[in-house]
Amino acid sequence: MTDPHDGIVSYDEFGLFHENAGEFSLPFTGPPAVRRETVEVEPARVLSALVWGDASPRLFFLHGGAQNAHTFDTVAMALGLPLVCVDLPGHGHSDGAALTGDAMTPAGIARDVATACEALAPQAELVLGMSLGGLTAIMLAHQRPDLVRRLVLVDVTPGVDGEKAKAIADFVRGPATFPDFDALLARTIQHNPTRSESSLRRGILHNAVQQSDGSWVWRHQRDEVKRDLDEAELASEARRAVDSAAMWDVVGQLSMPVMLVRGMRAGSVVDDDDVAEFRRRCPQLEVLEVDAGHSVQGDRPLELAAAVERFMKTSVTGS
Repeated sequence: MTDPHDGIVSYDEFGLFHENAGEFSLPFTGPPAVRRETVEVEPARVLSALVWGDASPRLFFLHGGAQNAHTFDTVAMALGLPLVCVDLPGHGHSDGAALTGDAMTPAGIARDVATACEALAPQAELVLGMSLGGLTAIMLAHQRPDLVRRLVLVDVTPGVDGEKAKAIADFVRGPATFPDFDALLARTIQHNPTRSESSLRRGILHNAVQQSDGSWVWRHQRDEVKRDLDEAELASEARRAVDSAAMWDVVGQLSMPVMLVRGMRAGSVVDDDDVAEFRRRCPQLEVLEVDAGHSVQGDRPLELAAAVERFMKTSVTGS
């Protein structure tokens, strides 16, 4: 809600769940049990996460580039299971990565994520990663297979390149600031024409910050960092730095059950060749095609939740 006198938009991070429930006809008797926790991944640098429920987390979710942990709110509510959604380095409420070596590549991000997973969800039955979070999840499964018992990838493979992701990259590399909320909302609607305005408004409130002069900036662009690059640019650099051939080799070493949830609308960054190569490298792969764009969790959250719930019952190799 906007105060007409000062232009300030009110925001309660945990006060919007009734909107998620209403939009997707989920039962709602009150706010779900969800809290923020932080994990120190190195001295004076933390990752922030949303922890759903009070029992030992059964699921561990990683969002895409330029998103944040709230992108999975509706999925989490539909599942009703204890789980953790992490803000990746430089996104949401997490600190940026240490700007050294491969820190901003999926391999480097996976090292941070492993620390968070070990602290918050060491017994998770399934790790889900979307887009950049999916590439990170692949590397997490490679580096720490003990933490990844089942793997779900949402609309991403190592075959994603700049051309396939151009529309997304162009949106992320857009204006660094917006004069008011309406300008930011208008640009977001233009990029997501099939989504409801209410869902996009909710997403902006979770993923952007209003400044003292009334202007808005994305959370993933809010801090200046070394080398005069902002977090969004660093994320773009990370995607460009992905060694596709090496990551395909990693895919070939995965032994746990793997499911690829592929969006079939315009905006998806996965093509038939990607799927064929993934099947060749990873014979146990299951592919689920969904009537969605790139962000399946936003377009079809209930279908994604149902797919996750079913996949949790898949036998784990060696169990």
